[in-house]
Amino acid sequence: KMAEKQEEPSNTQNGEPDNAEEGEEKKKKKLKREDLPPFEIVTGERLPAMFFKFQFRNVEYSSGRNKTFLCYVLETQGKESVTSRGYLEDEHAAAHAEMAFFNTILPKCESNLRYNITWYVSSSPCVTCADRITEMLKKNKNLRLTIMVGRLFMWEEPEMQAALKKMKSAGCKLRIMKPQDFEYVWQNFVEQEEGEEAKAFVPWEDIQENFQYYEEKLAEIL
Repeated sequence: KMAEKQEEPSNTQNGEPDNAEEGEEKKKKKLKREDLPPFEIVTGERLPAMFFKFQFRNVEYSSGRNKTFLCYVLETQGKESVTSRGYLEDEHAAAHAEMAFFNTILPKCESNLRYNITWYVSSSPCVTCADRITEMLKKNKNLRLTIMVGRLFMWEEPEMQAALKKMKSAGCKLRIMKPQDFEYVWQNFVEQEEGEEAKAFVPWEDIQENFQYYEEKLAEIL
């Protein structure tokens, strides 16, 4: 159950007052959440450490890890460079985080600007998303996309392999996250407890072997 987010607050829809014992912080968070209709793309500044530790683990068997968490760094180069960062996760079947990025974060590519995008994603895109990414890159030559993935999704499937190859030929850089990349995400995209010194990233036991395993698989596919 751990992978599921807390449910949408329901008691407020029917006008009942909130539980008075809830701390102010929780209230604030709740309010923020209520602006979001249910089943919407959830975007946030930083993702909870628990989600990171569970979803980003580069294990081979990813049972329960059926959501995609996408942390992005978007650098827009025009007269001056602007960098924005944040994260997206996909909600139910409404939209995958990869598509949500193009629909909400970068709805249109201005042809006179250059976009350098880096994604840190818990697992590589599904076939449909991979095809859409390929289309986006072919259509927008001013778009540079690097995708750092924790795990490869359904990489044994021939159509998945074909979709990843197409992404590569469209100019997408696909990389497996190294331990340092996980650490980067931890430092830049994961909530740190307030008032505490930032906790150091603690690599899990098989992080290096799993990285090497997936790197070999990706090299074979591409």
